[in-house]
Amino acid sequence: MAYQTTFSRYEIKFLLDEAKYERILSEIGPRMEQDAWGKTTVRNLYYDTPSYRLCRRSLEKPVYKEKLRLRSYGRVTGTETVFAELKKKYKHRVYKRRLPLPEEKAVPWLGGETPAPVSSQIAEEIDAVLAFYREMRPTVFLSYDREAFYSRESRDFRLTFDRNVLYRCEDLSLQKEAWGTPLLPEGRVLMELKCAGGIPLWMAELLSRERIYKTSFSKYGTAFCQFILPQKQKSGGFFYE
Repeated sequence: MAYQTTFSRYEIKFLLDEAKYERILSEIGPRMEQDAWGKTTVRNLYYDTPSYRLCRRSLEKPVYKEKLRLRSYGRVTGTETVFAELKKKYKHRVYKRRLPLPEEKAVPWLGGETPAPVSSQIAEEIDAVLAFYREMRPTVFLSYDREAFYSRESRDFRLTFDRNVLYRCEDLSLQKEAWGTPLLPEGRVLMELKCAGGIPLWMAELLSRERIYKTSFSKYGTAFCQFILPQKQKSGGFFYE
């Protein structure tokens, strides 16, 4: 099983069309290589309260916010490791805690049915979030096809491309197929730069030359604003805590 990890970094997002995606891909070839996951379908279960308190808080763009999710790289069949992830953001910097666990232990723990299956600092932080918000449960399944790269010069600089971003509020299991409602416009690719400090000069020059500008895009937030909230308001089944 993989080790638990903690790190902090900046994450900068860009929406590309297919032509710019192809040009970026050709330019990074000599400088970056695919990471261990290569091309894969990432599956996520986002945990929240019945009124989506964490998501609503995040959309207010506070100085500090946090998200809790369970992630897998590919469909889970019962033997793969999944990752309980606590993602915090403070003043534009992301702090991520990741704990690898068997799915059969991670799901009942995050669902409040069992205590933490391991003793660690990350498990304690996740327990604190579960205790503070209470009634945490899976609310959204998000999947996307991802290509991930890291710099040959420094693994602190990473680049990911996400397409076929789908969400759903049913069939909430990492063992299920990836299906749902698309969140990206057709022909668009979400590119994300992940770095501990400043981005490399060659990357900054490439973005400038291609006239690629950063954007604000939250997969969970987009699903909530465009689909979940309107449906809840229409049915009269939404309430605020």
